[in-house]
Amino acid sequence: MSQLSLAERLALDPLARAEFLETLSPEEEKALEHDWSFWARPKQTAPAWAWYAWLILAGRGFGKTRIGAEWVIEQARAGNGRTRIALVAETAADARDVMVEGESGILTISPPWFLPKYEPSKRRLTWPNGARATTFSADEPGQLRGPQFHKAWCDEPAKWRYPETWDQLSFGLRLGDHPQVVLTTTPRPTPLIKQWVADSQGDNPTFALTRGSTLENRGNLAAPFLRNVLRKYQGTRLGRQELDAEILDDAPGALWKRNDIDADRVSSPPEFVRVVIAIDPSVSSDSPEAETGIVAAALGTDGHGYLLADGSIEKPTPEQWGKQGISLYKLHRADRVIGEANNGGDLVEANLRAIDKKVSYRKVHAARGKQTRAEPISSLSEQHRIHHVGSFPQLEDQLCQWEPGVSTWSPNRLDAYVWAFTELMLGSGIAEYDPRYDNDLPDMRI
Repeated sequence: MSQLSLAERLALDPLARAEFLETLSPEEEKALEHDWSFWARPKQTAPAWAWYAWLILAGRGFGKTRIGAEWVIEQARAGNGRTRIALVAETAADARDVMVEGESGILTISPPWFLPKYEPSKRRLTWPNGARATTFSADEPGQLRGPQFHKAWCDEPAKWRYPETWDQLSFGLRLGDHPQVVLTTTPRPTPLIKQWVADSQGDNPTFALTRGSTLENRGNLAAPFLRNVLRKYQGTRLGRQELDAEILDDAPGALWKRNDIDADRVSSPPEFVRVVIAIDPSVSSDSPEAETGIVAAALGTDGHGYLLADGSIEKPTPEQWGKQGISLYKLHRADRVIGEANNGGDLVEANLRAIDKKVSYRKVHAARGKQTRAEPISSLSEQHRIHHVGSFPQLEDQLCQWEPGVSTWSPNRLDAYVWAFTELMLGSGIAEYDPRYDNDLPDMRI
């Protein structure tokens, strides 16, 4: 095979690359198929200096997962067989479905001669040379207490509910002469992301930083996907974050501020007086931005409100969001489910009762505008009376980026959040019971 340097390979334009491939034998083509240094774009190759962490902030479809998986395979192959690697995702399902088994996951892209054995029950990958990787969920930081690692790959840390997952991983990243971690994520203005970006600045940075947009990988993305997302999101705040990978802070007219949310975040809430699940269904499941907002919230013995979970689902079927609502209802031993019925009518109740006939349910109707309903709850946040138990990045994005009278998108997570804390903390203060909608429990009109 022609011996090309990395720089020469990366410099090949599409025509020159095609011509080069035509000169290869079938055996050489097979070997080249798994040569990441040939196929990777410059931004997809690791920085050539002794970094501790490589932070890749890039848009959807940039190829972040492929970078992480290829880097892990390289570390497993380069070690002496004793290399230990942590694979940390937002949830256990994400670790399995994206990092390990996904289209760009480790099992999919590994060369046949260096394919690891995957043992899901042990959350373990073992390579032929003895190198081993273990998957972890950021929802369970305690999993990382005790184990030690040479290397780690963290996927979508901007979405992690518990930032202390990073602390636990850092304590265990202590094997070998040069522990390293790769962080692949679409950016959000979380304290962790901001700190990592700061750590990549200055004269002696410990973090390497790579930024990239969706369009940089257009050659590997379906044309309809690009047309649709660019038409809908290019130039918008959401597009700047999800496609261009900009770190966007609060929208000027947003009702919530990240500083307030961060200042009041807790990990150990008090005992609860009451727990509710709020559901705000999407107008249409066919909409590109369709999602059903589903949150669990509680009223503490201190009179403060606590957000416990964001179980919202993007583009769900009615059955899916119904099951999700009941699951949260049982998990948190909730007292009631609150359902927004303006768009779905009795659909919310019908879905829930089809799954659990005994569910305690009350429907609410939006008799006022979204801003009018949201302002009293944002005021409670300003008064430091609402606390988030952990981090909920997607919900918090909506709280801090939706601008009344400006934003044209529907923030279903925000709506569910408002319904929940209205029920818990305001009650009849702004509610009117309407017997026309009476079922087994009073209806509430807000």
